[in-house]
Amino acid sequence: MMQNPFIQKAGGVLSADIAVSEHEKELDFYSKILTTGSDPLWREDLLNNLGLPIIGLGKRTPEYAKIPTTWMPHILVADVLQSVAVAIENGAEVIMQSEAGEPEAQWAALVDPLGAAFGIIPIPHDETYEKHREDRLGRIVGLSLHTSNVVASKDFYSKVIGWSAGPRGDGAQIEQGYAMHIDEGNSAADIYQAKEDENELSNVWLIHLPVDDIDESLRRVKELGGEIVSECTKTRRSIVRDPEGVLFSLEASE
Repeated sequence: MMQNPFIQKAGGVLSADIAVSEHEKELDFYSKILTTGSDPLWREDLLNNLGLPIIGLGKRTPEYAKIPTTWMPHILVADVLQSVAVAIENGAEVIMQSEAGEPEAQWAALVDPLGAAFGIIPIPHDETYEKHREDRLGRIVGLSLHTSNVVASKDFYSKVIGWSAGPRGDGAQIEQGYAMHIDEGNSAADIYQAKEDENELSNVWLIHLPVDDIDESLRRVKELGGEIVSECTKTRRSIVRDPEGVLFSLEASE
């Protein structure tokens, strides 16, 4: 099952954000590496090609001091307060949370028991995202978590988000870790057992972002002070570190 987290139901992932210290430098970096190709999937203001706010890049202020400098995926849940309670019961820490109010306005930022940061938000009522999710557009096309305890991470997110876990790969190609499913037709994330030499990747959620010209995007990564951590020529996917040290994944668009 291919990852397709961009779905407007519990377990889906519509957006992600980050707070950075060098905001102007980071904005310049992302606006240039994401807007490659003859038909870019992103605009220079980091909205996607349909003008939807998929990724948010904010300036780090004292208000965000407790939030790790990582891309934080926003995962949809049916009841934010209930999911927060389950997360706390299972060892998570709440680092920011909305004031009590209408359910559709609630949100929370958390760190899981092993240190990975993520957000939970309510399922939106409008169909803005759902009607476009099969289009060729800038969106989050996948998530991956390299964790120091793959079973513990699988169990935590199954309880808090409601994802179901299945094997990664098919038949003889089963790989260590889990594919986390939203439903029978959609997979949201892969959870990997981190290797001994993957300390920098361990317990950090990576968002996967598509670009129109992956080769040009990777060239710009290096030109603008970023680094290519790993490349997979078969899947046309690369893990990248931005100038501030933040990890994420770039993928060739279909």
